[in-house]
Amino acid sequence: MNYSLVLRLLSAILFALAIAFVGCLAVALVYSGQPGEERAVRGFALSILLSSGIGLGFYLFGRKGPSRFFQKEALCVIGVGWILASLIGALPYGIIVEGISPVDAFFESASGLTTTGASIFSDVESLPKSLLFWRSLSQWIGGMGVVVFFVAILGFLGAGGRILYANESSGFTADFVESRVQSAVKNLWMLYLGLSAVCTLVYRIGGMGWYDAICHMFTTLSTGGFSTHNASMAAFESPFLEWAATAFMVIGGTSFLLILQVLRGRFKQVRLNTEFHAYTFILLVSTLAVTLFLMRDGLAVSWSQGVRASAFQVASIMTTTGFSTENFGAWSPFPKVVLLTLMIVGGCSASTAGGLKVIRLVVGIRSSLNSIERAFRSRVVRRIVVNGRTLEDESAQSIMTYIVILGLICLVCIPLTAVFEPEISVDGNISAVFACLFNIGPGLAEVGPARNYADFHDYTKVLLSLLMVMGRLELYAILVLFSPSLWRRFS
Repeated sequence: MNYSLVLRLLSAILFALAIAFVGCLAVALVYSGQPGEERAVRGFALSILLSSGIGLGFYLFGRKGPSRFFQKEALCVIGVGWILASLIGALPYGIIVEGISPVDAFFESASGLTTTGASIFSDVESLPKSLLFWRSLSQWIGGMGVVVFFVAILGFLGAGGRILYANESSGFTADFVESRVQSAVKNLWMLYLGLSAVCTLVYRIGGMGWYDAICHMFTTLSTGGFSTHNASMAAFESPFLEWAATAFMVIGGTSFLLILQVLRGRFKQVRLNTEFHAYTFILLVSTLAVTLFLMRDGLAVSWSQGVRASAFQVASIMTTTGFSTENFGAWSPFPKVVLLTLMIVGGCSASTAGGLKVIRLVVGIRSSLNSIERAFRSRVVRRIVVNGRTLEDESAQSIMTYIVILGLICLVCIPLTAVFEPEISVDGNISAVFACLFNIGPGLAEVGPARNYADFHDYTKVLLSLLMVMGRLELYAILVLFSPSLWRRFS
């Protein structure tokens, strides 16, 4: 393990967080006359000093080390970096919010940076505006971090980086070649910034003030779901804003690589993209099904209201955003089961959404059907064609392995959570694990859209926080940290 290089790269993460804190400090100064902002100024100033100080220490310790960089260093930086960022991101909460425990601060920070949207706050409107700004900004940083950080790391890994990127993109690396990695990172950033600007303007036109428009843009495009209001998007009582949020959530859950290709005029890629077809199909069918049951149960006064409510909630859950305009915990069983299923599925690969990812679901289903057919036709060989290309057996096997590991984590963590939280219902325990591991935020029952995670024990919150980071980083970057061989120095 090249510890010197790892420390240098971790220092860059800490310096980036210090810069983000500077922006939040500026917001605190702008709203200095409002309650809590004076304390927020001191909190963000101290957070800047601590983050930059620790970052400088890391840099000084690692500045003279070798620059040899391999896959295990990349995984170490990603896994340790996100946990460290969550710890440093907890500083503003711990300093500014009176009476908050370190575990609660860490939980809220991890939820923000992983774009999960789970919260321990029951009254966010009582928090200083600058802290709510950091809460939203952390999701915007985390949303792009997942898409770009894996790709940016490729420039150091060379050919081995293709393997690392495959972990994030579900096995498809044909969209990048080594010589174009840095250009790809730049294009992704430009796309993210452009969509952010458009989303902000649309929200402003829809009636939000600039502060709310920016904060909700941060959490919509990143599919994070934090809001500056207790009632989330329902606080604005605007059908236009609900449809706008639905559209940008769907965009956030779409592959950014596909969006780039469309913007370059390569419309053929939309026709060939297997994942996008499945993604839109699931969204449309789920919206129709939920709408029918809302109408049947009398929970929608008209078809337009029913379609809007179901489209918003389906998009919010499938893209793992977590916004809410309805208390879907009070819906009948079928719509809730649909939403619970969508929690697992998630959005597209190379998007800001979490979840299993649609492409893995598609490959998993096709591989299973092929296995069933081979049970009675052993000589038949069926190709799995994805995006117009035949999927290699190794990639298909990697996806199936990922699905199995994900299932095993659920099988371990759901009973463990039930042991930790005996007073929480079965629905609450299961959906809490799903909501955190798949980065949705709100779940069902005790963790529904009208509730929060404040009543969970500290050890449960630590477990759920680690699940958030693990789910956001596609498992491996956290799981490898528990492998002793990762930490050995190379010779």
